[in-house]
Formats: sequence, structure tokens, C-alpha cells
Amino acid sequence: MQDSGSTRWRRLCATVVCSLGLVLLSPVAAHAEPGVPVPPNELIPDEGEGALSAADKDLVVKVRLAGLWEIPAGEMAQQKSPDPRIRKIGREIAAQHEVLDAFDRAAAKKLRISVPRKPNSDQQGWLAEMRDAEGAEFDEIYIDRLRAAHGKIFPAIGTVRATTRNDTVRRLAQQANQFVVTHMTLLESSGIVDFAALPTAPNPAAAAGATAPATAVRPRPAAGQSPMSTNLPVALLALAAGLGVGVFATLRFAGDRRRQHHGRR
Repeated sequence: MQDSGSTRWRRLCATVVCSLGLVLLSPVAAHAEPGVPVPPNELIPDEGEGALSAADKDLVVKVRLAGLWEIPAGEMAQQKSPDPRIRKIGREIAAQHEVLDAFDRAAAKKLRISVPRKPNSDQQGWLAEMRDAEGAEFDEIYIDRLRAAHGKIFPAIGTVRATTRNDTVRRLAQQANQFVVTHMTLLESSGIVDFAALPTAPNPAAAAGATAPATAVRPRPAAGQSPMSTNLPVALLALAAGLGVGVFATLRFAGDRRRQHHGRR
């Protein structure tokens, strides 16, 4: 009985430890809004299986580049911003980018994709702007540059997530999507995002026309041939069949009448 009780106790402790570990490893899931599902990333394989497209490789490179400039930008925000909200946003985004960068470098290594080691020229220019700015001007530059950058990569992540054939890229795209949505929300919580300055979305009608599914198309008649002449053989066949049925019914009716007449005699 004592052994049985101790076994149950060990199982209970193991369950509690595992549950706590899942909560610590998945802070987003632990604080999800009620009724809002959290993507189960663990259901996506990570074997590096499937063909790689140019868009797949480009996404791995872009995620790496994002971390290379947003981590130092977040560090500057903690040091230079006079606003405690901006300092907190910078700290959280920098820390989360370190996690995403680790995911990205692991995927790049598995897929043998070469990734950069320093920010590109545009990103270096944004960092230079931040170094030269102070006070409220720094806050505006930090928030606007990061929000614009996240808005640009957001559609690319969705496209790759929806179309990639490679399981590792699919998993990375899903992870990156969750980070980017979180960062956009954090940046917007500052209250200083200039939404009017964001690029306008493309015309939905134009986008729908480019991606509309193919529909069945009736064959067109050959040049110089009218639709009536195209369907003429079918019409003649139907007419002949109708005449045949009518003749057969008439002959059968006449035969029945003759038999009834002879029967009366």
C-alpha cells in the first residue's frame, strides 16, 4: 500500500512539473485571450522535408535580418527613450527577437541556407537615425521604423506559410507570424504610430482577379461556324429518336385496337 501511494504521488508531481514546464515554455498560450485559439506549432514537423522555393529562402534571410537590427534598436530604446512605455516595448521586442533569431538560425543550418551576419544598408541607416535622435524624436523614429518594417514582412510570412512545401520553413513561418503580430501590437500600444502614413493596401478587385480560381468554360464554335450549326447533329438525332418513339407507340396502339375488335366478334 505504501509503494502504491508513493507511486501515485510521484505521478502527480510529474504531472505538475510537466504542466508548469509547458506554461513556462508557452507564455503566449498561457495568456491567450478567451476564445482566441493559439496555433499548435508542435503539430508541424521540423524534418527539413520538402522542396525549397526562392520565397522560402528569402523568408529565412529576412527573419535573420530583422533580428540583426531590431535587437540593437530595442537596446537603444531601453537606453535613450524618456518614456517608460517605449523602454518596455524595446526590451520585450529585443528579447523576443533573440528567441526568433535562434529559431531562424537553426532552420537555416538544417536547410543549408546562408544567412547574413550584419544588417543591410537600409537597416543600418535606420539605426543611424536612432543613434542621432534624442527624446521624443527618438521614440517616433523607433516606433515608426519598426512598425513599417513589420508591416512589410507580414504579408511575405503569410504567403510562405500558405504555399511552402518544406515543413521546416512552414514551422518557422508560423512562429515568425506569431512574433510579428505581437510586435505590431506592442508598437501600436505606444499610441504614436502614424497609421495615415502606412502604405495603402492594393485594390481587392485587382488582387481577386489575379488569383481567381479557374471556372469551366464552354467550348467556342470554330471560326465561321454559328452555335446553331454546331448543335445541328444533336438536334437531328433527338428529332429522329422522337419520331421513332411516336411511330412505335402508334403501331402498338393500332395493334391493340385490332385485337379488341376481333375479340368482340
